[in-house]
Amino acid sequence: MGTRPRSARAGRSGVVLIVVVVGAAIIRAGRLLAAQRAEPAHLAGGWELPGGKVDAGESETDALIRECYEELGVKVRPGARIGGDWPLGGGDDVLRVWTAEIVEGEPRALEHLALRWLGPSELYEVSWLPGDLPVIDLLHDHLR
Repeated sequence: MGTRPRSARAGRSGVVLIVVVVGAAIIRAGRLLAAQRAEPAHLAGGWELPGGKVDAGESETDALIRECYEELGVKVRPGARIGGDWPLGGGDDVLRVWTAEIVEGEPRALEHLALRWLGPSELYEVSWLPGDLPVIDLLHDHLR
């Protein structure tokens, strides 16, 4: 798939943009950082990997770095891509996930209700949002 943040499909207007959402699997000392959504209302309280939408003209890894700074107040270094594309919200949007290492700062819940570090035995103690859940099984192997 390349690193283009959006791809096109033919639609009624000729082009439909597929929104790419990036997620950061921040792993430290065998634990994964989970973030509890504050909004929108239908997602509030659910748990997710930090991240967000790729802006037009932005690379996916640059979006990952930006989103982690905006949401957590930390600078990260993207690592390996985890899996492929996961559909989000029943539409054409997709989630793409990378491991990420914190290189500066300590995570703070700037846009989330809470943050939690989860070890392998704790991964399913939170209510993951449906779009993030398929990734969690793959991440289990990275928490050793």
